[in-house]
Amino acid sequence: MAYTFQVTFDSTDPHALADWWADALGWEVEPSDEAFIRGLVAAGHASEDDTTTHNGNLVWKVGAAIRHPDGPQQAPRVLFQLVPEPKTVKNRVHLDVRAGDEDGRAVVERLLAKGAGFLHDGRQGPYEWATLTDPQGNEFCITY
Repeated sequence: MAYTFQVTFDSTDPHALADWWADALGWEVEPSDEAFIRGLVAAGHASEDDTTTHNGNLVWKVGAAIRHPDGPQQAPRVLFQLVPEPKTVKNRVHLDVRAGDEDGRAVVERLLAKGAGFLHDGRQGPYEWATLTDPQGNEFCITY
């Protein structure tokens, strides 16, 4: 049996990181269903402490997700979940983002201008990449 999966990042500010990654990838932040959240709180299945407001919307405090604009058949969903501690060590798994037909160096410069950090450039055979960090220190590569 083949399984599906989502990629999950630990985050001290999942909603802001979801916004950053959605912009970086050209993806969408999954919308919040405020009526559903309010209904669960009213029924006693959740509390006000389980929620927060982000960009004027009531959301679950514990996380936010992004998805490819063409749906899950194009790429796995990415979830950002709340954790109390900041990142402290190198990632053991990271995303390799392919620049495709875009100028890879221009993609790198755009992300640096939006808060990414630069770690190093790499090259192997015909492939080049830049290893960057997102605003919370998670490593990823832009391959071109």
